[in-house]
Amino acid sequence: MINKQLKHHSVHRLYDARLKASTRPFLARGAHVQRCPFCRIDEQFCICSLRPETKSNAGFLLLYYDDEVLKPSNTGRLIADIIDDTFAFIWQRTESNPDLVSILKDEQWYPIIVFPAEYASEEREVFSEPYDIPEGLRPLFVLFDGTWRQAKKMFRKSPYLDQYPIASIMPEAQSRFLVRKATRDIHLATAEVAACLLDGVGEKFNSELLATWFDLFSFRYQCGVKRQNQGDSGAEVRLVNLLQKT
Repeated sequence: MINKQLKHHSVHRLYDARLKASTRPFLARGAHVQRCPFCRIDEQFCICSLRPETKSNAGFLLLYYDDEVLKPSNTGRLIADIIDDTFAFIWQRTESNPDLVSILKDEQWYPIIVFPAEYASEEREVFSEPYDIPEGLRPLFVLFDGTWRQAKKMFRKSPYLDQYPIASIMPEAQSRFLVRKATRDIHLATAEVAACLLDGVGEKFNSELLATWFDLFSFRYQCGVKRQNQGDSGAEVRLVNLLQKT
């Protein structure tokens, strides 16, 4: 179902708080573009009226590196657009946010850190698809949102997360996100990773829905900032057709 009502979710709130804390204007590429305050796309290509709704047993906890949440090209907000139980925080190197810790310790959740298995210590439990979640618990996927270099720093310097198992994503294809260049071809955008994780817990419809929402965002974003749009021009039709099946 398409929800035409604007939704002010956790990533929007974090964006507002981080922007308020800024001591100088944040100037991203395409700073001249008049952007929708919700989807952060050029207003004439806004996708908010197409935002879909769904139900999910999974949750996501996004740990943002400093000003990453301010970047209009960030795809973490796409997860929060669709998955209601999405939490967002700015990563802190020296201390952990008590609200973040409270979520991790909430008895309904089974936290899983999402990071390549090659970086895990020998004693760390590593999950592969399908993810084996203990009965009665809901998966809470913890994602580091930033550049690859920043993500590695967050992973290494977050000791309060060391107690949790790791889920490692092995993409079958290169990222379809052409707005920003990844460091390595195997690196996916945050929303692409989340779509893979949803598939890994058996939520195939939600996985396809998020992937399609991501494709629509990527295409419409490029409409406002790029002369040559390499996105999927059929994403909107695919989204509508997908929702008609429910």
